[in-house]
Amino acid sequence: MNVELQIGLSAVIITVESGSPLFLETRLSDQASALPFGAFDPANDRTFELALRGWVAKQTGFPLGHVEQLYTFGDQNRDALEEQVQTSLNTRQISVGYLALTPVKSNLDVSFEAAWRDWYTHFPWEDHRKGRPAMIADKIMPRLTTWAAGNEQRLQRAHLAFGLNNSQWLEERVLERYELLYEAGLAQEAAHDAGLPPTDVFGRPMAADHRRILATGISRLRGKLKYHPVIFDLMPEKFTLSSLQQTAEAVLGLALHKQNFRRALDKSGLVEGLGEMEAHTGGRPAEYYRFKREMLSTRARKGVSTPVAKRPEA
Repeated sequence: MNVELQIGLSAVIITVESGSPLFLETRLSDQASALPFGAFDPANDRTFELALRGWVAKQTGFPLGHVEQLYTFGDQNRDALEEQVQTSLNTRQISVGYLALTPVKSNLDVSFEAAWRDWYTHFPWEDHRKGRPAMIADKIMPRLTTWAAGNEQRLQRAHLAFGLNNSQWLEERVLERYELLYEAGLAQEAAHDAGLPPTDVFGRPMAADHRRILATGISRLRGKLKYHPVIFDLMPEKFTLSSLQQTAEAVLGLALHKQNFRRALDKSGLVEGLGEMEAHTGGRPAEYYRFKREMLSTRARKGVSTPVAKRPEA
């Protein structure tokens, strides 16, 4: 049987508000949550990016700012999207994912089926700002240990992914942890793909492979913070150092050491004070800063140092 390839485009659009990392979510006809997505028309769309910008604005009412290509996904069983992109049983859909960052949580047109959602509702085991989530030891690892019974390699993978048994928790391994849970049957998407009823799983599921795409975007962003000043794409033109730290902590899912964070910022030369104080009702007012964006054209790019206050216990 001849199979036609169709290219779809998916967008992971991220912002941070009040210490919550948010992504833009749409809904399908069956009320499953999904990323903004649509088909690429090779006859009429000049580029992937222009096509992406066009249908994201159409689906959500939200105009995209800076975007970068994320990854290409070709998983089978993407049938939840067939009706939306007009595929057929003889079609295999390839999805090109994009990551976009915005400093402002745009007010969405109420006529669009879109909303901002905290990504930790889909990945609750990733938020370590108040310490290691109890669900890792109480729920996830017992299930993974049962799944890995008699297979030392599987058990070692679980320990490495979740930073256990003398292994270090590495925040950028979001995708690796999700794929491990999927493989162990602990993600509802795995049950769906196998044609089984939903089981006792972890985190809010998404349509088709969209939670995997979201995990890829989070992994990329967490890793990129260390070598590129991408954190400032999530900040307004002027900000306090406390809000900058809060944004970094929200993305990383880790609490940072305040003094060391500010000391590293001073050494980096990436920010400068504006001599303007934040209006404050109580306590000591904080100074506003700006990102010295002009430095990007005069020196090698580097990320913001993120000294962790305390690594999650292994």
